[in-house]
Amino acid sequence: MTVLFRDAHLVHALGEVEGAWVLVDGDRIVATGSTSGAGTTPADVPPAADDVVDLAGARLTPGLVDLHAHGAGGASYDGDAAALRRALAVHRAHGTTRSVLSLVAAPVEALRRSLTTVAELRDEDPLVLGAHLEGPFLAPERKGAHAEGALAHPVPDVLDALLGVLPGAGGDSGADVVRQVTIAPELPGALDAVERLVAAGVVVAVGHTTADHALARAAFDRGASLVTHALNAIGGIGHREPGPVVAALSDERVTLELILDGVHVHPEVARILFAAAPGRIALVTDAMSATGTGDGEHLLGALPVTVLDGVARVTGTDTIAGSTLTQDAALRLALTGAGQDPVAAVAALTLTPARVLGDEGRLGLVAPGHVADLVAWTDDWHVARVWADGRELVDGR
Repeated sequence: MTVLFRDAHLVHALGEVEGAWVLVDGDRIVATGSTSGAGTTPADVPPAADDVVDLAGARLTPGLVDLHAHGAGGASYDGDAAALRRALAVHRAHGTTRSVLSLVAAPVEALRRSLTTVAELRDEDPLVLGAHLEGPFLAPERKGAHAEGALAHPVPDVLDALLGVLPGAGGDSGADVVRQVTIAPELPGALDAVERLVAAGVVVAVGHTTADHALARAAFDRGASLVTHALNAIGGIGHREPGPVVAALSDERVTLELILDGVHVHPEVARILFAAAPGRIALVTDAMSATGTGDGEHLLGALPVTVLDGVARVTGTDTIAGSTLTQDAALRLALTGAGQDPVAAVAALTLTPARVLGDEGRLGLVAPGHVADLVAWTDDWHVARVWADGRELVDGR
């Protein structure tokens, strides 16, 4: 079945197009154009289609891609399949059509069980991109909201257990399911682990670390290409010891995650990061189970978390425990607080994270050959309608 989206104000990483039209066949975009004469090929006149969605000039963007979230709707990505579906529905209703499911530090066998659940869900739901092991390879001094007793060194035996064949996952190996791993490069065996993981096709992020500028550069030279939530659980920017974030900003190979909720990083600091690394800032949520549920008591992994005024902290401490952010809210703050134009802000939620995963050929743009993940927006940048794989989602489902 073909569907024509017409009269859109298209905003994506390639620019803005008035009077845009998009032709979708099944789950793919097959053609785009513009009736204003300022659009893309093949022609100005929209083709015939089985169905037409008239957007009446509303903004249209690619579906958003989140590299780092832990849950929502009272459910965690460390839970069972039903919990994963419930959390994903919340994020999808806010425009996130593709998700990497982040797991907090846990014993290796517990992580293997979680990876099995993610693998089985991914097999039935292509909008799930795989898993992110935020733990267990974290520095105890920078563990944040991760249980210290669950931390481990990235030595061969532990990597073998996490990358080996998973029980009940259709013969998948952990390497098939794990898209991303956060590593503190100062841990024993860490730099060798970076090389091994990258060779297995896994994106390695530097994070939850006491590493200095030089050690971070060494990790990037070994193949790490991402920073986990820049400026959180990692050294800041110093005038004598620049730190790992500066090492990332000055390395064109490296993308930086940014939690833009007004709590984790001040919007003016976010503006500096955007300027220092154009096209290399990926806005993530780091959202935990409280997202979409309001204040109260929750869990992040095994740790109790209290949410007050929308800010999640490990109960009884000042330690921030993820966020209650959704990607549409991050987009609005990028525009109004961090001073980004719509193209740069949208790119940070679409094409940039797609590039991190090596998926820029099918995700992150409204262009022929890309998946038909689309979000229509209100004038004030709230989500109006969401399509994924060419199918409209209602209440995130």
